[in-house]
Amino acid sequence: MSRFLTSAALCATLAFPVAAQALPPINKEPQVYAMFYALGLADEVRKNCPTISPRMIRAFTYLKSIESYARKVGYTETQIRDLAENKAEKEKLRAIIRADLAKRGAKSGSPEGFCQVGREEIAKNSASGRLLKEN
Repeated sequence: MSRFLTSAALCATLAFPVAAQALPPINKEPQVYAMFYALGLADEVRKNCPTISPRMIRAFTYLKSIESYARKVGYTETQIRDLAENKAEKEKLRAIIRADLAKRGAKSGSPEGFCQVGREEIAKNSASGRLLKEN
């Protein structure tokens, strides 16, 4: 009888799988957001500091790791592509990054502020810092 109940329980489990936990919108997924934030921060620094350059191959590899992570946690290719092509989301994140940079002393028209933030990120070996190099 015990074997029958175990088999019945197993069949019931297989017949009625637990519903997959709903994923948050991809732009709200914390790890995806943090990774895009790091990429965006590095991009702002390299565009505004003449003595810091991007590590382009690392940046490309990092971008691919974001896509890979998103796939691994269950996002579809369409969701990933839609986020990558969403100009409004990019601008929203860029505004947050610029505000954070301004708090750290990096303001438009002040390359040294961006260079200082870049040097700090490189020294910390942060995700952003690993995407940059000092010339």
